Amino acid sequence: MEKRFKVWVYKEGEPPLFHRGPLKDIYAIEGHFIDELENGKSPFLARHPDDAHAFFLPVGIAKVIRYLYSPRLDYDRWRLQSVVTDYISVVSNRYPYWNRSTGADHFFVGCHDWGPDVSNASPKLYKNLIKVLCNANITEGFQPARDVSLPEIKVPSKALGPPDVGQASNNHRPILAFFAGGPHGHVRRRLFEYWKDKDSDIQVHEYLPKNVSYFETLGQTKFCLCPSGWEVASPRLVESMHAGCVPVIISDGYVLPFSDVLDWSKFSVHIPVARIPEIKTILEGISIDDYLKMQKLVLQVKRHFTLHRPAQPFDLLYMILHSLWLRRLNIRLRL
Repeated sequence: MEKRFKVWVYKEGEPPLFHRGPLKDIYAIEGHFIDELENGKSPFLARHPDDAHAFFLPVGIAKVIRYLYSPRLDYDRWRLQSVVTDYISVVSNRYPYWNRSTGADHFFVGCHDWGPDVSNASPKLYKNLIKVLCNANITEGFQPARDVSLPEIKVPSKALGPPDVGQASNNHRPILAFFAGGPHGHVRRRLFEYWKDKDSDIQVHEYLPKNVSYFETLGQTKFCLCPSGWEVASPRLVESMHAGCVPVIISDGYVLPFSDVLDWSKFSVHIPVARIPEIKTILEGISIDDYLKMQKLVLQVKRHFTLHRPAQPFDLLYMILHSLWLRRLNIRLRL
């Protein structure tokens, strides 16, 4: 893949709606992916579109929403949908590449929750387009064989990647499970109903107690709860792995990132939303040997969820491109 895969980035469009994305905070992976391919130094860039295996539509989904929905007077997706549809119209009329594959070797990247809604306006037009989405929810049209699940990572303003959480040793993780966050969505509300501030082993907080560090607590926890928020993805998945904490994924319909090559059952726990009342029973039923095996693998695979600029082999951006490469291998072009 590293030697062969080439991507052409369409030049059409002007910032800020195109060729730009946020480089910090919760949607930052969208911006860093765009920036990595736009800076002209990536080894995956094609010199000419005829040399490309895949074609990137550099629409900044988060930027479109920021600029076209401010002030937020409504939540109608037609503005977002029109921008992407018009862009496809421009490149498909100017070049032969979209039409020869009906979009099957084209992709866009979106970490905003509204990313899946891009294709709702014209299902036929977007039937084959590869969607690289943080909101990788099969109930909202995400197709694992075609689309790519994008890890959500909250990038602080001064440094790449999650903060250094100072991992505790395996023998000094006194907390069985931990979560702290807002009541966003029905999954978290159900989690709070059963566990909020009720159990010293299953520490679930809407707001952290005073003088308690979120990241230090992750480093003292065996299992980090990662419930869905408004949508299925959460930066807690990546944060927990960097803390050496085994992630507990509480969601329905979430396609986990890089599951083509990573067996998540080996280093995480999945608890369906309906089984939230059984969290403690499930986690206490995991033997110490099995926990240590999972925790060891967490420390091994976290390299694939580390953001570097420029990108490095096996890191987060390379893994996203690898997922695109795997899907591109399934496409036969009508030349």
